[in-house]
Amino acid sequence: MTEPTYDLIIRGGRVATTTDVFEADVAISGETIAAVGRGLAAAKREIDARGKLVLPGGVDSHAHIEQLSAAGIMNADTFESATVSAAFGGTTTVIPFAAQHVGMKLPQVVEDYHALAKKGAVIDYAFHMIIADATRETVEEHIPALVKQGHASIKIFMTYDRLKVDDEPLLDILLAARQSGAMLCAHAENHGIIAWMVKRLLARGYTLPKYHAVSHARVSEAEAFTRLIGMAALIDQPIMIFHVSTAEGAKVIRDARGQGLKVFAETCPQYLFLTAGDLDKPGADGAKWMCSPPPRTHSDQEALWQALALGDLQTISSDHAPYRFDETGKLRAGPNPNFKQVANGLPGLEMRLPLLFDAMVSKGRLGLEKFIELTATAPAKIYNLHPRKGSIAVGADADIAIWDPNREVTIADEMMHDLAGYTPFAGRKLKGWPVTVLSRGRVIIDGNKCLADAGSGQFLARSGGEAAKPTGRLVADMDPERNFGAKLL
Repeated sequence: MTEPTYDLIIRGGRVATTTDVFEADVAISGETIAAVGRGLAAAKREIDARGKLVLPGGVDSHAHIEQLSAAGIMNADTFESATVSAAFGGTTTVIPFAAQHVGMKLPQVVEDYHALAKKGAVIDYAFHMIIADATRETVEEHIPALVKQGHASIKIFMTYDRLKVDDEPLLDILLAARQSGAMLCAHAENHGIIAWMVKRLLARGYTLPKYHAVSHARVSEAEAFTRLIGMAALIDQPIMIFHVSTAEGAKVIRDARGQGLKVFAETCPQYLFLTAGDLDKPGADGAKWMCSPPPRTHSDQEALWQALALGDLQTISSDHAPYRFDETGKLRAGPNPNFKQVANGLPGLEMRLPLLFDAMVSKGRLGLEKFIELTATAPAKIYNLHPRKGSIAVGADADIAIWDPNREVTIADEMMHDLAGYTPFAGRKLKGWPVTVLSRGRVIIDGNKCLADAGSGQFLARSGGEAAKPTGRLVADMDPERNFGAKLL
């Protein structure tokens, strides 16, 4: 009797990539995809995928997991609970943060987050390093050393009282990223505008959660984008702008990319499916929908969809930031906090892909190939995890989500597998759902069962890759041929 050729075959499904949708079997040997084709030889195990879609596992490139906020609030999830919830939603790779706060040594921060992830994560992961204390040691020693160890992206905040990096140290960090070959990611809002608005709102008694949406004035986003892009162009450093929320912000990015600058950008489901009106609830209830930047308007949603269609925005992440609606999280300051006292963030790892599948595939907005591009392939490429992650191709990791395109689900709080205790999308009816999920050839989700062991996820060391490479086109101020010979880079 002939020995089985493969360990596992996913038989008879419709396989999809960013360019094609076709009927094929997918064969897996060990942890990788060994063959894609019709009539493949026998395997030790087969999964019947007839009537199903066989898609790359999602890559969520922006999530806060087991992270302490600058205000001292620990978010609700452990690495185990967050990654289990990600897996149930069809996501097989996640890039959370190793978050430095003022006074912390960056190597110790990274080591601490490594230990947490190694203990709990059930899917594969990398890290972005948050820099909040741009000391000379951090910038000149720690960033280069940690990038060499495989942490090839840096995040900075341009707002938040205890996190913001001002313009001059931001230039130092941009230069350190350039010299190290890392991507620079940013939460870009104008801190002064927001702080000024917050003070005026609170002084006049406008304290409810809905006024959080007012405090983050629209101009604060576009202004910060423009300033960040200008500084990045000065240094010739590629950047990723996180969670774009406004039409004006999307236009700033479109204009910069039109000038040939290496500006990448993402948005999130909360900006595509929620509005500021969702914060307008009785008492403190609107706090469940508070995130920064806040959801905006229906017209902004349309502008963001257009930006995704045009390629101005390249990825859709969750920005998963779970805080419970109790004294451990959103209500830490009491049952009736003012909006400034509420922890910002929404749970979203599990619902990112089902929400987007319903909108993009079931309802036909942008289509299946674009769904895969925005949620798996593009983030894998930008963060230099491709071709190992983000595609169904021979030699890639067997990270696969099998979707039932006809399954209808009404979202409910009690369905969620994270520890936030609620989802801001409860009550929505969706069509299309991941029913079987594989991580490196292991079936980790089978219907309503998680079969993965805590700590079975692997760290993905990576360099900055193509996206993080400077353009080589220097502005006049930094070009020795045009600035009287001054060598500044």
